[in-house]
Amino acid sequence: MLKLEHLKKSYPGFLLDCSLSIEPGQITGIIGPNGAGKSTMFKSILGLVHPDSGSIRLFGKDLRELQDVDRAKLGAALAETGLSGELTVEDAVRILRAFYPAFDEAFFRRKCDELGLPRDKQIKNFSTGMKAKLKVLVAVSHKAQLLILDEPTAGLDVLARDQTLSLLREYMEQDDQRAILISSHISNDLESICDDFYMLNDGRIVFHEDTDKLMSDYAIIKLDEEQLSALDQRYILRRLKENYGYRLLTDQRRYYRENYPNLVVERASMDEFIMLMLKGEAL
Repeated sequence: MLKLEHLKKSYPGFLLDCSLSIEPGQITGIIGPNGAGKSTMFKSILGLVHPDSGSIRLFGKDLRELQDVDRAKLGAALAETGLSGELTVEDAVRILRAFYPAFDEAFFRRKCDELGLPRDKQIKNFSTGMKAKLKVLVAVSHKAQLLILDEPTAGLDVLARDQTLSLLREYMEQDDQRAILISSHISNDLESICDDFYMLNDGRIVFHEDTDKLMSDYAIIKLDEEQLSALDQRYILRRLKENYGYRLLTDQRRYYRENYPNLVVERASMDEFIMLMLKGEAL
């Protein structure tokens, strides 16, 4: 579906150099701090910026070989792009109908009603949540095979986030050959919908893991200096010094629970995992 091989793009003081692969039927999350390179990666995939080197293959073709029929199989929602604020939803319907032969107008109108998106109101007068839901709805309304979504739930309240994620789940359920590449700073969103995720930091992929494995095998160990000195650290990935002692990240939760029953060994939440991967000392 999508394969990046040493995709490189440089700016003053920054270099993106990453590789990843997404298969049909898969929702892949991209996590990382601001400035890590997520938006540059997404824009490169969409052809909005030109990479310096490396390759991007979409639907089995080099990005430069894509035809209009191939590009129509892409759906995207980026933070700084969208429909003009001067338009109404009815205006958007006419535009989408002209641009996408597979645009499902009946689906689009039905979802506008379900999501509370007024059809005769200018988009510039929509709330933040309404604008975000509209961008995702546009992306899923023309039977795209791959969605590229950059922070689609940023700034949304709980209800709007749930509606947006439900829209994505429904999109995937309709066709097992579809896929989604999504970035988010809201860890619960990734845990609830992603099959796997990549961590991007300083322009490079520093980690890749299946979400199920993260939830089942990774753990946070909390302990003091004395306990640390007696600990088998073969399976410790990161160590972070704190006021009370240490916080450790491991991918062998069962081993430490069975062999150190007196230690605090907790399931690693996505937030804790990200913090330790970015701030912790590698062992």
